[in-house]
Amino acid sequence: MSVSLTPGEIKHPYVIIDSKIRKEIPVIIGTRTKVMDIAIRYEFGRMTPDEIIEQFPRLTLAQIHDALSYYYEHKSELDKAYKKDQMFISELRKHYPSRLKTKLKI
Repeated sequence: MSVSLTPGEIKHPYVIIDSKIRKEIPVIIGTRTKVMDIAIRYEFGRMTPDEIIEQFPRLTLAQIHDALSYYYEHKSELDKAYKKDQMFISELRKHYPSRLKTKLKI
């Protein structure tokens, strides 16, 4: 049996965007785990899906693969949002340095 789907018809049974959970951020259904949390570990951490499950033991391999599929399908917009968040965090750190680092003089 063959199923033909066009890219616009691809469904992600384990990913949802629910404003009650996290505003406009895709998460794995039934969790608060962001798709980007999975993608970052895979892309930048060079972790395998099995290694990711070790860090998120409540997730299944199917959920991990679906999150990665969703990430690659929406890569440019998710990467853009991630970079924006990282720039915001960097600005906050400039204006509000770590009290611990200040005490330790790091």
